[in-house]
Amino acid sequence: MPNHLINETSPYLLAHAKNPVNWYPWGEDALRLARQENKPIFLSIGYSSCHWCHVMEKESFENEMIAKILNENFISIKIDREERPDIDKYFQEVYLLMNGRSGGWPTSIFLTPDLKPFYSATYIPSTPKYGMMGFDELLNVITKRYKQDESLLKEKGNEILEFLNPKKRKIEATRLELGIESKFTAQTKSIYDKNFGGFGDSPKFPQASTYMTLIDFYKFNNDDELFRLIKHSLNCMVRGGFYDLVDGGFCRYSTDKKWLVPHFEKMTYDNALLCELYLKAYLLTSDEKYKSIAFDTAKFMLDRMSDGELFYSASDADSKGKEGEYFVYDYDEALQAFKNAGINDPAMTAKQLSITKNGNFEGKSIINCKEENIPQYDIAINALKDLRLKREYPFIDKKIILAWNAMMINSLFLLSQIDESYTDKAKDSLAYLIKKLYKNNTLYHSTINDNEPKIEAFLEDYAYLTNTLIGAYNVTHKKSYLDFATILANEAIKKFYKNYEWEFANGDFATKAEIYDSSYPSSLAIMLDALLKLDILTNFDYEEIIFKSIERHSYSLMRQPISSPLMCSAASKYLRKYVILKSSKVNMENFKNEILKLNYPYLLTEINDDDNWSICGKGACFAHASSFNEIKIELDKLSITNS
Repeated sequence: MPNHLINETSPYLLAHAKNPVNWYPWGEDALRLARQENKPIFLSIGYSSCHWCHVMEKESFENEMIAKILNENFISIKIDREERPDIDKYFQEVYLLMNGRSGGWPTSIFLTPDLKPFYSATYIPSTPKYGMMGFDELLNVITKRYKQDESLLKEKGNEILEFLNPKKRKIEATRLELGIESKFTAQTKSIYDKNFGGFGDSPKFPQASTYMTLIDFYKFNNDDELFRLIKHSLNCMVRGGFYDLVDGGFCRYSTDKKWLVPHFEKMTYDNALLCELYLKAYLLTSDEKYKSIAFDTAKFMLDRMSDGELFYSASDADSKGKEGEYFVYDYDEALQAFKNAGINDPAMTAKQLSITKNGNFEGKSIINCKEENIPQYDIAINALKDLRLKREYPFIDKKIILAWNAMMINSLFLLSQIDESYTDKAKDSLAYLIKKLYKNNTLYHSTINDNEPKIEAFLEDYAYLTNTLIGAYNVTHKKSYLDFATILANEAIKKFYKNYEWEFANGDFATKAEIYDSSYPSSLAIMLDALLKLDILTNFDYEEIIFKSIERHSYSLMRQPISSPLMCSAASKYLRKYVILKSSKVNMENFKNEILKLNYPYLLTEINDDDNWSICGKGACFAHASSFNEIKIELDKLSITNS
C-alpha cells in the first residue's frame, strides 16, 4: 500500500511512495502529527540520481523490520533536495555544526517534534559496517533515548539552533584591493595537482567557477604558469571517465585523482557550467578541442536531457540497479564491436582506449584516452555507441529547475556567438522557461511535466535567470531582456536583501546566502555580478548595495579567496569595473569574432547609430576611435591598468 508520497510530483519522492516506511512529504500534516503524538522526526533528504540514496533505500527503506521501527516510533519525512534547496541548505548547515565537516546525500537528521535537531548523519548502513552501527540498532537507541531524556535532546537541539542563528553576528570587514587576484591565483597554484590536473586529491570535482575566474585573471597578469595550469587541467578532465567520450557530457565528479572513475550521474548544472568553461577556454587559447567539447556537451544536453525546450535536472548513476552499468565495457564485446566496424587492429584500438581484459572498474572498462590522434578513433567510438543503444539508459529526473535551466540557456547564448544556429534555440528556451515558471508576476523554482509550479523561487533562481537575461541582451541587444532582468533584480532585492545581508530563502527556513561555491557558484556572487552589469547598463543605481554586500564578506574574501571563486571575481569586477563597447550594428556584426577574443574580460556591448567605436563607463564614455584596432588598443590598456 503506498504511503503519503503517492500524490507528489517529484520523481524522487514518488520512487519512495511504495516503501514500507510510512513517508510523509514536508508539510504541516507531518509536523502536526509529530507534535500530537510527541514522536521524533526522521528527516531524510536526497535526490533521484544519488547513488548512496539508492543504496540506503534498498538496504533500509525497503526493509520491513526497519520500516516497522520507523513507523512505530518516528514520523518519517522525505525531501527532494532539488525541489527544496532551502530545507536542504538549512540542514546541511545543521549537519556541519553537529559533525564539524560538510555532509552529503542522503542526509539523515533526527529532530524533536518542534524541529530541534539532536542527531545527524549521511548514509547509514542497515547492518554494522564502515565503523558505524546498523540503522535498526541506531533507531532503537534513539527511540530509547528520546523516551528517557527528551528534555536533554531538546536542550541539545536548542544549543545547535543558537549556534546556527546567533542573535548578533560578528561582522569583520577589511579593505578590498586588487591583490585579491594574485592571492587567489597563488592559492590555486598551491593546491593544484601537477600530475593529473584539478585541485587536491580524490574525490575531484570540476570546480568550473575556479577556472573561469582564473581565465579572467590570466588576462590581467599573462602568467605563463597559470596558462599551463588551466590547459593541463582542462585536458586531463576530458580524457575519458569523468567526461563521457561516447555520449558526451560530464559526470558529477571523479572518485579518483586521475579523472578516470566518475560518479556516473550527470547534472544539468555541471554540464551547463563546463560547456561555458570550455567555450571560454577556446576563446582564450584558440584550441579547437575545447570548442568541440563545449558543442558536444550542449549536444548531449539537447539530445538526452531536454524535452525540446527545457532541460531536465539529472540522469542517474545506476542502471539495472548497478552503478555505471550503462557506461562501461566488457573487453570481448568491445573487441567484437571493433571487428564488426572494420577496424584494422581491434586489440590495439582497445588498448589505446584503455579497454582491457581485467578492466579498470569492477572487471569492466571505462573509456580513457591517454594519447591523441588514435587511428580510426571515430569509428571505434561509434561502435561503442552502438553497443550502448542496446542497453537500458539510466533514469532521468525530468524535473525542470529554473536556476539550472538558466545556466544551460546562458551557455546556449554564448555558443550562439560562434554558431548562429544556437540563437533561436537559446531564445526559444528562455521564452519557454519564463512562460513555465513566471506566473502572475511570481517566479517559481521548479515544475515537472504539465504540473503548475508551487514552490516559489529562491535567490539562486532570481540570480541565474537575471544573469541569463543580461547575457541574452548582450548577444541580441533586445531591450526587453534587459528590462525584465531589471524587474527581477529589483524583486530579488526587495525579497532577499535585508540589513545589508542577502538571504537564500525566507520561507520555512530563513537561510543566509553563502559566498562559497559548492556544487555550483554562489547565488550571491551571481546576483552581484548581475547587479554590477545592470548598474552600468541601466539608469538604476546599485552601487551601494553591491559595495555593502561585498564589504560584509571582505575579511573572508581577502584572507581565503580560493574558497569563493565567483565572489572573488565579483570583487575584482567591482574594483576594475565593467565597461561597455559601443558601435553600430554593422560594426558589431563585422567584428563579432574579434570582440569575443578581446583581452579585457569585464566587457559588455551596446549598439548605437555611430560608425565609430566608444568605450563607456557608468554615465560617461572615456575612449573613442574610428577603427576597431584603435579601440582594441584602448581596451588592452585597461587590462594592464593597476595590474
